[in-house]
Amino acid sequence: MKLFSGKLTAIQLQQAVWVSVFVVIMLSLLPMDPFGQAFAYAVIYTAFYAAIIYGNILWLFPRLYQKGRFVWYVLAVIVFLFAVGIIRGFITLTVYNTFFAPKPTAMTFKVLASFIVGGILIFLLSFIFRIAIAYFDLKRQSEEMLAQKTQAELNLLKSQVQPHFLFNTLNNIYYEAYLEAPRTAGLIEQLSNIMRYFVDESPKQVVSIGTEVQFIENYIELEKIRIRYDISINFTKECDAAKSIPPMLLMAFVENVFKHGIDKSSVDNRINLALIQENGRLLFTVENTIPDVPLNPNSTGSGIGNLRKRLILLYRDDFELSTQNNGDIYHAHLNIPLK
Repeated sequence: MKLFSGKLTAIQLQQAVWVSVFVVIMLSLLPMDPFGQAFAYAVIYTAFYAAIIYGNILWLFPRLYQKGRFVWYVLAVIVFLFAVGIIRGFITLTVYNTFFAPKPTAMTFKVLASFIVGGILIFLLSFIFRIAIAYFDLKRQSEEMLAQKTQAELNLLKSQVQPHFLFNTLNNIYYEAYLEAPRTAGLIEQLSNIMRYFVDESPKQVVSIGTEVQFIENYIELEKIRIRYDISINFTKECDAAKSIPPMLLMAFVENVFKHGIDKSSVDNRINLALIQENGRLLFTVENTIPDVPLNPNSTGSGIGNLRKRLILLYRDDFELSTQNNGDIYHAHLNIPLK
């Protein structure tokens, strides 16, 4: 029977460490104590070593030290180690007097002090233990990210199999349609541009704002096909089109408008988009009318949530993302740095 399959997780690694600690303690006690006594002491010692280490790295250190409460951290550590040492001493003595001692032995200050000093040494080792766990987690995450990157590259290659064949076909259809139905030909051209964006631009780390804007405008034109009446769309662009941003960063707002904010039977659909460059930052604002009857009421609305997660990965806390529904108008605002 295999205890571990595949690569060790952080929890499995810690389990292996504590089993090893238990075995080492027990083997060190066996030459001096009977098997039962050595086993009992090994269980007690291992349990209290774990209590000291995890008490520090999971509770005291993150709650006090990492929050800048250094004095409270030192005081809490002193109290914690004294309490653990005293409890460990009395439990050890109780087990000894109950099961193994020829006659009861009283607790002395010297014995109690030895338990406290031993706890201090284990406490110092907790930092090494914490660093080891952090290193293991970081190494595992790096391996996972490398595997995901490799898989993503493979998927991208699969998705790009002979894309020029598709584009050439669309171009042929475009020229045929242009003679009979110029409007249809225009839509085919916009579809081709969108698909080229997905193939050529979206895999990149960054794209120019001009490229992103062109993609958004092509998307809007295609979406307008599905709507019976004309839509009032105002797109203000006051930014350097050559500046770069991550691809598909603005689309979540625009897609959200056509998914939740357009009533196909209404003649009063209004959309205002503004892309403004200001003080080294890019501000993207979207406003749209809200239908009287909610569209897609069962939708989970994951688009904005996924956008927020992506923004955290890209900018940490250096961004603003807000949405507001005042009953008639839905307002979405994004503020990101331009690098």
